[in-house]
Amino acid sequence: MPDKKPQILHAEVVAQSRLFQIEQVHLKFSNQVERQYERMKGNARGAVMVVPVHGEELLLGREYAAGTHSYELGFPKGLVDPGETHAEAANRELQEEIGFGARKLTHLMELSLAPGYFASKMQIFVAEDLYESRLEGDEPEPIEVVRWPLSQWSELLLEDDFSESRSVSALFLAQKHLKLK
Repeated sequence: MPDKKPQILHAEVVAQSRLFQIEQVHLKFSNQVERQYERMKGNARGAVMVVPVHGEELLLGREYAAGTHSYELGFPKGLVDPGETHAEAANRELQEEIGFGARKLTHLMELSLAPGYFASKMQIFVAEDLYESRLEGDEPEPIEVVRWPLSQWSELLLEDDFSESRSVSALFLAQKHLKLK
C-alpha cells in the first residue's frame, strides 16, 4: 500500500448543476504515474438515512427515483440543512417522509456512496421509540409508507423495488444493531 496519497497537480470544475459539481483532477502518484480523474461532488452539508423501527415493524417509503425512472422502496433519507446536526436531519426526514419522529436515534455508520468518483458520505441511523409527527417536505408527491414485519427483514431483499445499495446496507447495519436473526 502506498505511503501517501497522490499529489493533486491541477483541479478544475468542468460541469455544474443545481445539485452536483464535476471536477477534473490531474494526479501524480508516488510511482510518478500521472492520470486524470473526474469526480462528482455533492452537497457539502452531508446526507442521512434512517431505518425506522416501530414496534415490530420497519417503516419504509416507496417514492419516485429519477435515476432509474422507477418507484423504489427504501428508508427515509435526505440532505442535512444548514445549522442541523446529522441526528436533527435524520429526525426531520423521518417526519417529512413517513410521518413519525423518533425519541431514540442511534448512529450506526458513515457510508461512502461511490468513493471512486463521488465525494459524498451518508450517515446511517436507526430510529426507535417513534411517535406520530408530520412535517411538510419537498417531495412532489406523497411518499407511500410501507410497513414491513421486523421478523421478516431478510425478505425485503427479495423485493424487486428494494435495490438501492444504501438502503440494503442500512438494513444489514440495523439487523446487526438490533440483533435480528
